[in-house]
Amino acid sequence: MWAGLTELADTAATAWRQPDQGIWEVRSAGRVFTYSAGMCQVALDRAAAIGERLGLPGPIAAWRASADKLRQLILDQAWDEHAQTFREHLDGSGGLDASLLALPLRQVVPADHPRAIATTARIAEQLSAGGGLLYRYLHDQSADGLPGDEGAFLLCSFWLVDNLALQGRVEEAERLYASMCGRASPLGLLPEQIHPSTGEFMGNFPQAFSHIGVIASGVNLSRARAGLR
Repeated sequence: MWAGLTELADTAATAWRQPDQGIWEVRSAGRVFTYSAGMCQVALDRAAAIGERLGLPGPIAAWRASADKLRQLILDQAWDEHAQTFREHLDGSGGLDASLLALPLRQVVPADHPRAIATTARIAEQLSAGGGLLYRYLHDQSADGLPGDEGAFLLCSFWLVDNLALQGRVEEAERLYASMCGRASPLGLLPEQIHPSTGEFMGNFPQAFSHIGVIASGVNLSRARAGLR
């Protein structure tokens, strides 16, 4: 298993430079997405942590150095000083992307870092679909190569819950969490997306991502209430 993980970490050390279609699998030309680079940082950081903790062989120091360098690169290059937010592409271009809310949750950047807090605020404001719902991105700002519009993506709202909790805004996070859970069907099931105007379920139903959000945010809120991080 360690041999396989070593290979994955070595791949992550260079793969973040390669354009891809990002977490949302857009149909437009590949770019270096901030989220994708962040997940490579996670792979390097966790591989180094496992190696350090268990005393396993491998380029542990190199992984740690690469993880630290990539974290700083994200903080510096993905940041748009004028807009006061991280951008969807690592070079600081593109629109707002709700996947940026996942970076503090994976410890790519500290949840209480001023740039993470500012990004949370911009996403909550500019990607809002009303009633605590969030779009993944705005089609007129982030070309995805797909026709038409879409509903609000529920997992993004649970990511917002988690960020608010980590920033100490626990009561606000709990209200949003209750609102999202209250949108479930009579059987307690949630869809992938919700139409912001009608509340109609859209996309896959039931959607595992949405239910993962319910569980993860519930745990995070419990930990926040207990004073745990």
